[in-house]
Amino acid sequence: MVERALSRITYLTSRVREHDRLVARAGVPLDRAAVALLRQVDDAEPLRPSELAGRLAVEASHVTRQVQQLQKAGYLTRVPDPDDRRAQLIQLTPLGRDAVERVRDASRRSMAGALAGWSPEELRQLATLFHRMVDDFLAYKGGDETQEGTEASAAG
Repeated sequence: MVERALSRITYLTSRVREHDRLVARAGVPLDRAAVALLRQVDDAEPLRPSELAGRLAVEASHVTRQVQQLQKAGYLTRVPDPDDRRAQLIQLTPLGRDAVERVRDASRRSMAGALAGWSPEELRQLATLFHRMVDDFLAYKGGDETQEGTEASAAG
């Protein structure tokens, strides 16, 4: 029962058409990979490209290419790592921060519309149970909390 519900939620939130509607409402011309990357940077900035790759569960080379494109477009910037001057950290620019907030705002509006018939108490219960479920999944899997935790938040 729970597994089926999760599968349906995953399907709904990962559809290309849904992403296209979301970014159109947000007025942000970015593909799903770019939006996911920007959300991860926003959640944990600044961070190293290798950390970002781990959070997204992709190869570092994918992140490097995507970061370069987003940097050229003005969404990201690189700054020196204060702990290791040889390394660089990735952080959002004001344009990147605005894009993430616009996408999140469009997502919240869409969710509010879909759940308009729910009472405030039902919404609180849902949020509490979702957070509990994620925490329990992380505790069960053990040790890989950063990656799964951020994937769950990216779906939000």
